[in-house]
Amino acid sequence: MTAPFPASHLRLKRAYEPPAPSDGVRILVDRLWPRGVSKEKASLDEWEKDIAPSTELRKWFGHDPARWAEFQRRYRAELQQHADILKHIRALAKTHTVTLVYSAHDEEHNDAVVLKDVLLEGRHT
Repeated sequence: MTAPFPASHLRLKRAYEPPAPSDGVRILVDRLWPRGVSKEKASLDEWEKDIAPSTELRKWFGHDPARWAEFQRRYRAELQQHADILKHIRALAKTHTVTLVYSAHDEEHNDAVVLKDVLLEGRHT
């Protein structure tokens, strides 16, 4: 069993917000690059596109809050196939602040919110 990491080490931030030193390690968790954001402006350390929802799931969800509960269930099932990436992000969060960067406009109903919850739930594994 690995040691837990502080919940405060895991943050969310939209790709359109300016990066800050307090962001720590910035990881883009979307499959698609944020529209209109240059690589320099994004100031990312990693791009983990494989951990993003599948194209099929992303299109089905369409950021429709009415589909939120089912989207969470389906995305959590997909995340089980990416234990290596989850483990990597948790390992970073033990010693660094990690900011999960996403491009969705809806700050409450997006894949990064689900990913953060999954990472926090499994931080003792």
